[in-house]
Amino acid sequence: MTSASTISNGTAPIHAAIAGEALIDLIRRPDGSYLPCLGGALYNLCRALARQGVGTQYLNPLSRDRFGRELAAQLMDDGVVLAQPEPVQQVTSLAVVNLDAHGHPDYAFYREGVADRAVSAAGLGDSCAALPALQLVCTGALALDARDTAIYLPWLAAQRAAGRCVVVDANLRPSVMPDLAAYRTTVHAALAHAHIIKASDEDLEHLAVPGVDALARAQHLLAANPQAHLLALTLGAEGAWLLRRSGAQCFAKEAQPLQVVDTVGAGDSFLAGLLAHLLRQACSANVGSFVQFVSTLSADAGQQALRHALASASLCVMEQGCVPPVWQTAADWACAHPAQHTQ
Repeated sequence: MTSASTISNGTAPIHAAIAGEALIDLIRRPDGSYLPCLGGALYNLCRALARQGVGTQYLNPLSRDRFGRELAAQLMDDGVVLAQPEPVQQVTSLAVVNLDAHGHPDYAFYREGVADRAVSAAGLGDSCAALPALQLVCTGALALDARDTAIYLPWLAAQRAAGRCVVVDANLRPSVMPDLAAYRTTVHAALAHAHIIKASDEDLEHLAVPGVDALARAQHLLAANPQAHLLALTLGAEGAWLLRRSGAQCFAKEAQPLQVVDTVGAGDSFLAGLLAHLLRQACSANVGSFVQFVSTLSADAGQQALRHALASASLCVMEQGCVPPVWQTAADWACAHPAQHTQ
């Protein structure tokens, strides 16, 4: 594996390919007006990974409209490579976001006939096949809409068969899916392809995973997906767990309360921090593949990656909108702010 410490700039090896939504968050302000912010879970993940030094490609097309041009410009500024640099005619997806008193968002999405859905399983596969250094692929969130099953599930299956690490971020949006039962079925089908699963406590509730608490539900979900090696469970301000196939698990939580501005992009920054740290460790370990490294992850390596992921999320929530930290900022935060942890 080539070092993941180089910022992707079009010449660095691409280690991660990300597929899913890119949209504009229209965030309601106290005066009733709306602030447009670049967003989308997989779009945020692309930015966050590139800012952490991982060579990253965004696989979906972007619109030729003003919002699409702004989305493309920000990706390129952060070092993300576009698989489809030519814009398409379809418009950009929109999400109307209302924040509650604690800064937590709820969403309403406008996604019919939009640019990021103008993609096919074959197109995604062709883009990945052109990346000789590709180590992992990731999707989740709105890409797991049951109406897009024929796009993402065959692609995930093909990437797993090709030996790449499949990462799925459940990141459910049940309020905007017309058929919740079909949505759950599609999410579970995607998780069945994953080597690494990320889910929040809310995701596990929406998926109706059995268990007396979030950790028990996460353990059940990992057991129900025997092809998965790792499951990352996020609990918001209450920290996060990393569960391994062996049954071993570790936990981390910030020791001091944070000055939270909003939580937009926190989970995406967390996942980027986790994957970036694991990729760096895999490079240092000089193993045959990233999948092999993940499948044999040690307790210490898992704890270090979890702490870096938590630091990445913590820095994000202290900014308005999704502002993912660069690698060194997250590493410095983790060093300067020892977390509560168990192993």
